[in-house]
Amino acid sequence: MPYTVTPTALPGVLILEPKVFGDARGFFFESFNARDFAQCTGLDVPFVQDNHSKSAKGVLRGLHYQIEHPQGKLVRVTQGEVFDVAVDLRRSSPHFGKWEGVLLSADNKRQLWIPPGFAHGFLVTSDSAEFLYKTTDYWYPEHERCLHWNDPALGVEWPVAAAPLLAAKDQAGLPLQSAATFA
Repeated sequence: MPYTVTPTALPGVLILEPKVFGDARGFFFESFNARDFAQCTGLDVPFVQDNHSKSAKGVLRGLHYQIEHPQGKLVRVTQGEVFDVAVDLRRSSPHFGKWEGVLLSADNKRQLWIPPGFAHGFLVTSDSAEFLYKTTDYWYPEHERCLHWNDPALGVEWPVAAAPLLAAKDQAGLPLQSAATFA
């Protein structure tokens, strides 16, 4: 199998570890192959958009989601390290409001699959990080929503010693009790 797939405590959120071929020259791996992804995860999802960001240490992006046109995301880091978080926003789920956090880095080459119906965010824990992700739907800014990163109802245990660096939209994130969620 090209990936080792590990379920997390949140059903549907998966850690994927690709098979890496390395020697003294460096390494090679397939970062994505639709046939292998479907075979290993049981998911046949269309990816329609790739995104790439670079952030400095202490930057926290999220917790983002789209209330209409929800996106599934396959995320990974190509430089540096992040603490990546998914939050279940499906009210019908027994895990509603629960979160999962995973360290993703250029070194461990892990990927995280976050299904539609989840909020997503990450905190850069290295000097900088480059973050890439595939999405199953396009970005619609009018449908984008944001949970407050530090909502006590969520209790995300971010590995921060000081306040993170936030964009204005992330500073204005809503608490879970006030946020639009999924059925």
